[in-house]
Amino acid sequence: MEIRSHRPARSRRRPRRTAPRPRSRPRGPADPELAYRWAPIHYQDSSSSYYTADYLAAVDYDADWNTLDNWDELDANAGRLTGTVYYSVAETSTHWYLTYAFFHPRDWKDHPLNLFSHENDMEGQLEVIRKDGSTYGTLEAVVTLAHDNFYSYTPPGSPFTDGQENIDGTLVMQDFDGAGRPTSFQEARGHGAYAWDGAEFPGGDGIVYRPSRGAGSVPTGGNDRNASYQLVDIMAGGGLWERRNNTETYASWGTFRGDNGKDNAAHAPWAWDDSNDGSALQPGVIATDPALLVATYFGNTGSLDRNYLRNPYRS
Repeated sequence: MEIRSHRPARSRRRPRRTAPRPRSRPRGPADPELAYRWAPIHYQDSSSSYYTADYLAAVDYDADWNTLDNWDELDANAGRLTGTVYYSVAETSTHWYLTYAFFHPRDWKDHPLNLFSHENDMEGQLEVIRKDGSTYGTLEAVVTLAHDNFYSYTPPGSPFTDGQENIDGTLVMQDFDGAGRPTSFQEARGHGAYAWDGAEFPGGDGIVYRPSRGAGSVPTGGNDRNASYQLVDIMAGGGLWERRNNTETYASWGTFRGDNGKDNAAHAPWAWDDSNDGSALQPGVIATDPALLVATYFGNTGSLDRNYLRNPYRS
């Protein structure tokens, strides 16, 4: 007699195939850490006749984002001129591009006012950092903005050579908080930004700002050699980029509102421009397409990816 089992026959199931997980891109340091690592030691020249107008400041130093009152409220709010430097980070597979922006409530050619002065002033620099397998990479070049012109610099040992533009000088590097950093310089009054040349301040008085992981300081006067600045992300919520279409702060794309002296004369990084570097490099390219700027301005750049893993100005 045949005995049959009441157990149902087991079906043979093929093992489930799962899609392979995509490999995540190796993550580098967080943007605040990267920005702090390469934040420059900043030499700010000051005018002995009116040095508070040469203090680094936040755009909203007076507790509002109305840039039409920044000139008028400077004297009453000198105690709020906390050292501040704005930054942003763009990234390709080969480089990090760090923008640092220095703001002053007044660009003044004479005190109290003349037609060459203007309310608000933002100038600064782009730093080009090669990814070399180390945590923070290697600095290869700096491009600064001074009065609608870009100036190019390289640190000792950089392979970069002249490109469409000539290299204007060699960066002076200084150690601070355990790392070598570039040094930067701004003029008194007009605040053109250049690399520091290692010389004493014109006239002997000036302010030396070093980066801080926390709050910056208000200088003790026009000859403070131990001031500090805080780093503020341009992309922070409620900040410069998020407000880019806000007419309280901007008169037009990347142009701060101002009505003292020349109207609406100061620009945010996405509107910085070199007046004579050709039509292929549009205003703002130093922030919106720094890889193009570097590939144009310099030679012997080696591998230089033009495709962005991220660029907040393109988001």
